[in-house]
Amino acid sequence: MNYEIVELKEKTVAVLTARTNNASPEMGNIIGGLWQKFYSEEIFPALKDRANAYALGLYTEYSADEKGDYTAAVGCEITGDPELPNGMKTIKIPSGKYAEFSITGEMDTTEQLAALQRLWQELWDMKLDRSFICDFEEYRSADPKFADIHVYIGLK
Repeated sequence: MNYEIVELKEKTVAVLTARTNNASPEMGNIIGGLWQKFYSEEIFPALKDRANAYALGLYTEYSADEKGDYTAAVGCEITGDPELPNGMKTIKIPSGKYAEFSITGEMDTTEQLAALQRLWQELWDMKLDRSFICDFEEYRSADPKFADIHVYIGLK
C-alpha cells in the first residue's frame, strides 16, 4: 500500500465524541451515529468558523494500540474560538509526522466505505512506527459518487 510521510501543523477541531473499541460489535453503530448526528440540522449548519469544507473522522486517546479502547470523533477543523453547538467540544490534532494514504476516484458511498474498511484492515497489519496519539480521515469531496479521502496515521 502506497503512502507518503508528511509533516502537519496542529489543527483545532470541533467534534462530537464517543468511546469505542475495534472489537466491539457496536463500533460501527457508534461511529455511524456520530456522523448522523454531526450532519443533523442542529450541528453542521450551526457550526461557525469552519477552516474548510472538509469533514474529519478522528481516532484519539488510545488506551494502548488498535486493539484497545479509543475515542472516535467526528467534526471539522475550525478557526478562532466559536461558540459550539450543544454536545460538541474542541480537540487538537497534534503537529508532527504522519503517514498519508489516499482513496480517490469514482465510487458511490458504499464503495467508499468498503475501500476505507480495506485500508484500515491493511493498516493494522503494516509495520508503521505508530504513535497512537491521533489518526484521522479527511473527507475532501462532498460528492457521494466521487471519493477524495485522505487518511493520516500519527507516527513517532
